Amino acid sequence: MESSDLLVEAYSHISRIVHQATDDLTQDQLAYRPELGSNSIAWLVWHLTRIQDSHLRNVVQLEEAWLTEEWSDRFGMPGSTEIGFGDGPEEVAAIRPPRAILLGYHDRVVGRVLEYLPTVDAAELDRIVDTNYDPHVTAGIRLMSVVQDNTQHAGQARYIRGMIERLGV
Repeated sequence: MESSDLLVEAYSHISRIVHQATDDLTQDQLAYRPELGSNSIAWLVWHLTRIQDSHLRNVVQLEEAWLTEEWSDRFGMPGSTEIGFGDGPEEVAAIRPPRAILLGYHDRVVGRVLEYLPTVDAAELDRIVDTNYDPHVTAGIRLMSVVQDNTQHAGQARYIRGMIERLGV
């Protein structure tokens, strides 16, 4: 098995979890927060997708779909470059897109990443993509850091989905 195959499986797995977390939920259920300070499924999916889109911009060498394909407008956040770091309860509550828009953005970003991943080989994994850190960040490190972050958030979304089902929200 090639490293590109493992990466395709990892990113595909995240997307499957996202779809499991959101299947058949209403806009209100997607926005449900167990308590004021917690995140919603909608925010978690938006955030993890923004992470993929923004963090992989230099790796995949594409501009962010968020801006170039007007997803920010569809989310009611025209021109915003926010990705969710440091969001408080008000910002989390403001992320209330319909499921079709939430998953449309997610699927578009994942699709772009999955188009790139089969081209990944050892030389590509070692390519430096960010010199703002010491040591510099390689494509391989960036790809894996996004997998780690996204897996956690997708799991959190599935957990909230379970709460919604158990509580009858």
